[in-house]
Amino acid sequence: MTILIAYDGSDDARAAIDFLTDHIKPQPAVVLTVWERVSMTAARASIGMMVPAEPSPQEDQAIHDAMTRLSEQGAELARKAGFDATARCETDSIAVWSTIVDLAAELDASLIVTGTRGLGGVKSFLLGSTSDRVLHHAGRPVLVVPAREAEQ
Repeated sequence: MTILIAYDGSDDARAAIDFLTDHIKPQPAVVLTVWERVSMTAARASIGMMVPAEPSPQEDQAIHDAMTRLSEQGAELARKAGFDATARCETDSIAVWSTIVDLAAELDASLIVTGTRGLGGVKSFLLGSTSDRVLHHAGRPVLVVPAREAEQ
């Protein structure tokens, strides 16, 4: 049995690991960080930055290295909580939610754990919800941990 933990470095992702450690006995886990090129490009464009059609090889490597470190950070949190955690980074994904669902199927994960960003209203409608899409497409148990009350 393997637990797949989606980890993006956010407070919500940390809260998901904390919740997991309080409620699930330690077992093998894969901590997944996904780089979604489309969203990163859109994010840069939304703040008015010039966005090249394709990142340079140096930019690609820098992003990959940062995402790998982030995944390792999440795996370390899970290991400190007693889980036998392995870091995994998937780069150049088209959609974060589909990468999570696909990897869960590949691993035959017994559970997918994810936090929420707490988007509401128009933002949630326009950007969609990764956790909502994982929940509806995974075909396996999904634990969605909301933001901590103090952070809401």
